[in-house]
Amino acid sequence: MAPLVLEGPLTRDQPAADVVAVDTALAASGDATAFERLYRTHVARIHSLVRRMLDADEADDVTQDVFIRAWNKLSTFRGESAFGTWLHRLAVNVVLGRRKAVGIERGRYVTQEEPLQNVSGRSDTPELSMDFEAALARLPEGARQVFVLHDVEGYRHEEIARMLGVVPGTSKSQLHHARMALRRHLDR
Repeated sequence: MAPLVLEGPLTRDQPAADVVAVDTALAASGDATAFERLYRTHVARIHSLVRRMLDADEADDVTQDVFIRAWNKLSTFRGESAFGTWLHRLAVNVVLGRRKAVGIERGRYVTQEEPLQNVSGRSDTPELSMDFEAALARLPEGARQVFVLHDVEGYRHEEIARMLGVVPGTSKSQLHHARMALRRHLDR
């Protein structure tokens, strides 16, 4: 990353991308306060991604791991993409690494026709909204990850297949099963 030359103090009128770029350069040079600002800017999005890809009870710890890894690897950020994009990809890698580290290979693929068929649906009371997050959490791990990576985060099947170590057809199949299971659960 090229050294950053500041010409005056940062103001609130500057575009957010400029502020993030300055904070990224400062954090890469060891400025913990700048990294804290980056953390505060991106923590909600990263936590949401982690919570959707793993069980909710792991989200806090894994989000913390993502930011620890980001701090340690900040010197590898070349600025070819936005910091948020780099951090997002780092988070996906941490989540996938976590899965392998704790041996969560079970539930990688949907083998039954209706994974949520035995789960009770929502009541028909108007005060209750659809509980998408709960339905998503009930999907088998692999189907949930493919759904989040494709439909929420926008990755293509070829990219997902490389990340998960499967063929694109498996990614497509998992996405179809996840969508059908979610649709059945949310329609109840």
